[in-house]
Amino acid sequence: MLIGIAARPGVKTPRGLFGYSAAVTIRTAMDLIYVRNLRVDCVIGVFEWERRIRQTVAIDLDIAADIARAARADRIEDTVDYKAIAKRVIEFVNQSQFQLVETLAEKVAAIVLAEFPVPWVRVRINKKGALRHATDVGVVIERGQKS
Repeated sequence: MLIGIAARPGVKTPRGLFGYSAAVTIRTAMDLIYVRNLRVDCVIGVFEWERRIRQTVAIDLDIAADIARAARADRIEDTVDYKAIAKRVIEFVNQSQFQLVETLAEKVAAIVLAEFPVPWVRVRINKKGALRHATDVGVVIERGQKS
């Protein structure tokens, strides 16, 4: 939680400091829960040979969440269950058959936003080996609203 001071012109503080009074404003900070290198086999690609095999994609998720309540209470019920999100993403991706990693990323983001209480997600999908002279290739998308 971020706390800022907002000054109101013309209203004196008890000490009369600068002719302003201070009002405390509270703004919720955005915390991130992340999952890295979630490896899932799926059918992905535009070439005919790619449509006949399963390839491994690596997925990174950054998920916006306010974790302050969970941190105070130390209860999983008060936070976003990243294991549940990972299981759902694995299930979906494993059954998917898209041509483009762009489409896969969009669908993963849509599932996270629709099925879990989060306002924003960043999805990175890495299709290792897709380019001969590169170690990694893929997409990164952000969907939803950062708070």
